[in-house]
Amino acid sequence: MSKADNMLAILRLLKSRRRMTAKQLSDELEIHIRTVYRLIDAQCISGVPIISEVGRDGGYYIPESIKLEPLFFQIDEQKALLHAATFAREAGYPSGSALSRAVAKIKRFTSPEQLERVERQETTLEVIQPPSDPSLLPVLNELELSMNMQTSLEIDYQTGYDGAMNRRKVDPYGLVHWKSKWYAVGYCHLRGEIRSFRVDRMNRLARTDHKFQRPLHFSSREFLLGSMLSESESGYRDADNDSLISVHIQGNPQAIDDLCGHWLLGHALVERMADRAHFKLDEHNLYTQIPYYLLSFGGKIRIEAPEELKQCMMDITSSLLDYYRS
Repeated sequence: MSKADNMLAILRLLKSRRRMTAKQLSDELEIHIRTVYRLIDAQCISGVPIISEVGRDGGYYIPESIKLEPLFFQIDEQKALLHAATFAREAGYPSGSALSRAVAKIKRFTSPEQLERVERQETTLEVIQPPSDPSLLPVLNELELSMNMQTSLEIDYQTGYDGAMNRRKVDPYGLVHWKSKWYAVGYCHLRGEIRSFRVDRMNRLARTDHKFQRPLHFSSREFLLGSMLSESESGYRDADNDSLISVHIQGNPQAIDDLCGHWLLGHALVERMADRAHFKLDEHNLYTQIPYYLLSFGGKIRIEAPEELKQCMMDITSSLLDYYRS
């Protein structure tokens, strides 16, 4: 039997009998007694509650208070886990090798008929994302290790596309995968506040001796989304805020669907009809990010208001025309 099979067999024997010695386990499984010691040590390291007692009536046993049941997945649960693994791999999940081992275990403990069905279902869902950068894996692993140990990192970080490289000391709280990019969120000692950092702009990471405590119930996802949306301190955008600008767009229903599904516009939606939508946006986002996104729809949409946004779109297209003509 394989190592995994022998480990499961030991668990079954200890669960079905009150107590067994290493010699009894060795004889029952027809393996060397030193192998029994190694397998039990490995299970104890993994957290399995196997107790060892020495003496005449000693041996290995599992406490009666521990209800140890084998972990079996129904076919729909297997399918869900395999599909989730597909998403994780395409996102450049840093623990890919561990994920592959877990998937292999799911397949190992199935009947031939179940295995055929599982492998067929595994190929029914595929994910298309930009190719993940393998050079990010050591950085992601180091960030995860620092988060688990709650140890601060020193990083060399590039701000913006042409920004200078500068040294930062960061307490990493969490990782977020957003729009095919990895972001680390944590406390920046240089700025004295929580910041987000693009992982692909980190060039050097070094663990320090400084320990930190992650804030209770902190959500890296909510922080990143909030910073992207330029939200107020309350955490949510108020549609009745007088400082927000109303934007009315008419167009093809499918184009309107895409507009309402945009990460920023979706949060700014006030009213939706089949061929038009009403949004409320802050001035900064409205005249920086949004015009370039709207240009991608070509003639499928029409801006009804405000006039300033129409003029902004004309200025951008005019400058682009002049740039490519030159």
